[in-house]
Amino acid sequence: MAEPDFTPFENDVESVGCEGLTVENGTDAIALYGRIKITRDQQGLQHALWLRDFANAVVARLSAEKDLPDHTAGPKLTGSMKNPFA
Repeated sequence: MAEPDFTPFENDVESVGCEGLTVENGTDAIALYGRIKITRDQQGLQHALWLRDFANAVVARLSAEKDLPDHTAGPKLTGSMKNPFA
């Protein structure tokens, strides 16, 4: 299994996966969802290495940023939408 093939925070359209875990890249945030099982075997080792490489890439990118805010608010929703179930 190869290391994650993306640059963290590079775009809003890219996603990668490992087993049942999906990582969605974004310019403001990275979303992880799903499930991954790290077993005590070679496959588990490969999954753990993939996760390590992913985390290291995110940490490196954030560490290189200057003037990171303490916290960012999530996206603000504007406007309203008619309830399709009403």
